Amino acid sequence: MSILRRSAWSRPTGSPMVGVQMTSKHERQSAIRALLSEHQVGSQEELRQLLAARGVSITQATLSRDLREMGVVRSARPTGARYVLPATLVDESKPSLDNLLPQLFSHIDGVGELLVLHTLPSGAQPIAEAIDAQGWTEAIGTIAGENTILIVCRSSAARLALAERLVALSQRR
Repeated sequence: MSILRRSAWSRPTGSPMVGVQMTSKHERQSAIRALLSEHQVGSQEELRQLLAARGVSITQATLSRDLREMGVVRSARPTGARYVLPATLVDESKPSLDNLLPQLFSHIDGVGELLVLHTLPSGAQPIAEAIDAQGWTEAIGTIAGENTILIVCRSSAARLALAERLVALSQRR
């Protein structure tokens, strides 16, 4: 009786590969994104171990290449250097609120702690992102649709102050 060995590349269609786990680049990078969102990862070895716990076997060279392709960087944090996704960094290439509001602002209204900012079509997402990036204490957060942004404020007084600030910014040209 002879034992036939086949590589993953020569496997006949439909026959299972027992004990071999292969992940696509997309699956690997999705797992990396998820782990970096869930954990504070300080080293590639730590990330490699977290991936292994999820069943993703990866070499250090492949992990390094994936991180580079994804734009992941090590950033200094109060708890030490950590790998962070590019979406969590302030991106200076994105237009600022000072530039966006005068171009896309339509009108604003509110009640209680809620502020509703209306924009021209497709203007809500970039403006909401820019508002969130400001870190203003008056705003707890934003939810954006196509042309409407709901801004949840800390109080009615905060809503009034924020509304005044946004109207003033929208009138700068």
